[in-house]
Parts: sequence; structure tokens; C-alpha cells
Amino acid sequence: MPSMPSMPTVTVTYLFDPLCGWCYAAAPALQYLRGVEGVNVELAPTGLFAGAGARPMDAQFAAYAWANDQRIQQLTGQPFTQAYRDQILGAANGRFDSGPATLALTAVAQTAPERELDALHALHALQHARYVDGRDNTDPAVIAEVLRALGLQEAAALALAPDTALQRATAERTATAQAMLRAVGARGVPQLVVTSQGGALRLLGGDALLGPREPLLALVRAAAAA
Repeated sequence: MPSMPSMPTVTVTYLFDPLCGWCYAAAPALQYLRGVEGVNVELAPTGLFAGAGARPMDAQFAAYAWANDQRIQQLTGQPFTQAYRDQILGAANGRFDSGPATLALTAVAQTAPERELDALHALHALQHARYVDGRDNTDPAVIAEVLRALGLQEAAALALAPDTALQRATAERTATAQAMLRAVGARGVPQLVVTSQGGALRLLGGDALLGPREPLLALVRAAAAA
């Protein structure tokens, strides 16, 4: 009896920013998709809160962020702890700047043997460090420590002392992600984009990552077949 033909691999691109609370909320769905056979998850950091998008963590912005984070927790169950509120949002002279974390994730993608899987692990570890442990993942020293704990020694070294090649690769990567955002008519993050079998880009949107898992997979497969 002939064997059943295998389903073609579906590529989904995850557009995100490491400091986006809604991206943190989407982490369980992303982990689920990464474990589905035949689904290839590609990370595309947009640099939304880096460079010109970075800002000081003043009291007004901290209050806005905490209110938004509480809404995310109520809707998704992802925890935002008091340690995060006190040590990150309440830090004197704090910064809201995803540039160092974005550089670090690019370093992981370039240096780790299982690049995207390890980059995904690193992203989740950096999010947990911030929102649960209350550690400042805008600080290269903290980022390097998180990466070392994952066994990503080479990426950790680059996170502490990014060279020109890494900075250029990060700029190119975020520019590509921003171009994809524009191509699918989206602005904010998170966003999930499926590449169809014909090569077209299909936007599912970030809301799809916050709902039940099985309908999400059905949406991904339907978009790929369209």
C-alpha cells in the first residue's frame, strides 16, 4: 500500500518586539506552533521599541504599562509580578528600550546550532526574566546572564560587546520585519504571517495567538493552502 504523501511545511513568521507585553502573552501559542510537525516558525523582531522607539521609563509611562499589563494578565493568564512592577517599572532612570534584547536574539540566531529554536527559548527566557523575575532585560549584563544560563555562551559574549557585523545584521533583520509589516498592512505587534504555498503572505494578526490552540492551527493551515 503506498504511503500517504506528507503535508508540505508551513512557514509562519512571528513579528514581535521583546518588550511587547502582548508578545509575552502570545508566548504559549508560539511554543505550541513550534511543536507542531510541519510548521516552521521564524522569528522576526521589528525593533518597534528600539532606537527612535525607545523612551525613558517615567512614572506616567510606568503607570500606563502596568495598567495594560494587568489587562493582558486578566485576558490571557500570563503573569506580571510585583517584582516586575517594583524593579522594572519603578526603577529610577529606567529605560524602555528593546535594542539590546533585539541584538541578543540576532546573536542567538547567528551562533546557535538550532538557531530558531534556541532563539525562541532565549526570547521566552528574556520575557520571563522581565515580567516574572523582575530583572531588567534592557541591560546587556542581565541579557548575557540569561543567555549563559541557556548554554548560549557565544551569543552571551556578543550581547555584552556587539560588533559591527552583529549591529548590521540586526538592522537588516528589523528592516526586513518592518517591510513585512507594511506588506501585510499591519502596524503593531504581535503579528503572525503565513506564507502560502503560492508564496503569498497571509496575515492572521496577533489576536489569533491569544485564542484556543486548535483553531489557531486550522487558521494557519487554511492560510497556507489559500
